[in-house]
Amino acid sequence: MTVSNLIAMARPSSSDLIEDETNLLLLRSLVSGESVSVNVSALSERTKKHRNTLRNALTELLERKVVNLPVCPFMGLYREYPLLVVVRADLPHEKRVHDWVTNDKQIFAAYWSRHEEYNTLLFIYHRDVLAYQLWRESLTEEGKIPSRDSRFPSSSIYVSNQLMLKYDPSAAIGLMETELHQKGKIEINGLVIDELRLDILKHLVSGGVFKINENLLSRELQIHRKTVTRRTDELLRDGWILEPVCRFPDLLCPPNYVLAYSMVEIRKGRDRVTAALQSDPHVSMAMRVSIGGYNVLLFSAHPDISEHMEWEQSLSRRFPGCIGHVDITYLSPRTKMLIDQQKVSLGIIEEKLSRTRGKKLRKPISQLPATRRPAGARALRC
Repeated sequence: MTVSNLIAMARPSSSDLIEDETNLLLLRSLVSGESVSVNVSALSERTKKHRNTLRNALTELLERKVVNLPVCPFMGLYREYPLLVVVRADLPHEKRVHDWVTNDKQIFAAYWSRHEEYNTLLFIYHRDVLAYQLWRESLTEEGKIPSRDSRFPSSSIYVSNQLMLKYDPSAAIGLMETELHQKGKIEINGLVIDELRLDILKHLVSGGVFKINENLLSRELQIHRKTVTRRTDELLRDGWILEPVCRFPDLLCPPNYVLAYSMVEIRKGRDRVTAALQSDPHVSMAMRVSIGGYNVLLFSAHPDISEHMEWEQSLSRRFPGCIGHVDITYLSPRTKMLIDQQKVSLGIIEEKLSRTRGKKLRKPISQLPATRRPAGARALRC
């Protein structure tokens, strides 16, 4: 996503669009991917390959979990939940904790990650600090996690989603292309990625080869097909969703790659360093922060840890004296807890649907016929 897209994402938009029940039902279908599919004909036109050849390769890429099924990413997530909380916690490896992490509608991602006294790293979205604190207090009260008496207290940092410098989950496709040219082949989940499969992957993660089933939506929502098109265009234009794409299963990192979560101190030349990070295929997400001496938070993808070290050294040589302290945590796909990428987004949509339907059921007393008004109604109207 370009900087202009990020600025547009941060701008206030018409919340009326997602207070409408039909729009919310439309959103649920698009964000879950229920009404989105790969347009094999468009893919054939882009790659100049026969549809049958593409269909077989596409099936393999999806079945081997190289990429997920297509969805319309819900960028409204960052408007509805402008606060990202990164939590280091000491949690037992037991079923109730795993079930809580997997099902809680605020937790976006979680890794088993050893750091000092902690063993878990959580990425959590909330509306504000108050909402986070109330949610946090409820966890022990409801028995979802053990009380603090039996573990170390968690450590949290707060990051504003409105200070995002880069958001491009597909950035590392450029690294995969370089790796393929250097090694001759890449193997992911037992599938050899050759030139054809990589070409398909590039189109899947960047978009433009998908279709939205407007006929299905028209039937399910009981509205005209042109109305589906118009409403979808409005949601896209206002930045609530993006055009359909396939995401990597780990979102910010291709399978078999290592995700580096880094807090960085940029001492000088911030604009030059930031511009370099925005164009770097290693970096899938970058945010401005103010945490101790650190002022940038980075998520970067790397074939292995040694490659990350080389990349970091080359960055320091490129900008001498600009980069100070760096705090790095390496996150392997093997340590990630399996969480549906759309869970938090769909939770927002379901919550709004519930509220919208509730409003329709609660008819104001003033609109009821006088003979049906409950006793005392007049006294309540002051």
